[in-house]
Amino acid sequence: MKKTIGILGGMGPLATADLFTKIVSMTKAGCDNDHIRIFIDNNAQIPDRTTAILKGGADPLPEMESALRNLEKCGASCIIMPCNTAHYFLPRLQPLTSTPFISILEETAKACAATYPGKTAGILGTTGTLNTGIYSKALESQGVAYVLPNEEQQKTLMDIIYSIKGGTMLTDPAPFQSIMEEMAAQGADYFILGCTELPVAAQQLALAGNFIDPTTELARYAIRFCGYEVNE
Repeated sequence: MKKTIGILGGMGPLATADLFTKIVSMTKAGCDNDHIRIFIDNNAQIPDRTTAILKGGADPLPEMESALRNLEKCGASCIIMPCNTAHYFLPRLQPLTSTPFISILEETAKACAATYPGKTAGILGTTGTLNTGIYSKALESQGVAYVLPNEEQQKTLMDIIYSIKGGTMLTDPAPFQSIMEEMAAQGADYFILGCTELPVAAQQLALAGNFIDPTTELARYAIRFCGYEVNE
């Protein structure tokens, strides 16, 4: 029996839509009926994860649990979250349910090791993600070397991320390109788009480069988990 997917979304809404689109476009299907049944709770009321981590802001867990319960009621076979920073709260969230979560961090780290063996990743993500070290730990578990943005690069990156969250259409690729060029000089061979707004930004700006897109890796694994084939 084929399995179903529950998307714990709203972090942010456009990133949630991007994940849904990628699952549909990457699923090998000949007609509507060949696609995966997907349940989405686009809970945009989940408090900002970076603010919670760095500034003691409102705890996201209660609203995340609310969305989780809705997805359980729908009958989701697995839960995926299109938010890298939210995975910091996964050790508190997973014990609340018997439904398995698929980790965007783990799937990204595996993809890095397989796609760019022996190369160094440049981790691009929110300040909350980078400061907690959740990506660093995932990459280290797969033997993947990495470099992190410096303070000024990180500030620019956060401006890009929150522009996407705010609904701004990006048109100037220079700030993003500058970050990549500077990090390449620091040793980065490729870049992890480690905030789910960043693949959207890269697409809007038509950026060229060697990327690992965590949203794509999450979609790929979720498709296979549910017993479907990936349309590569």
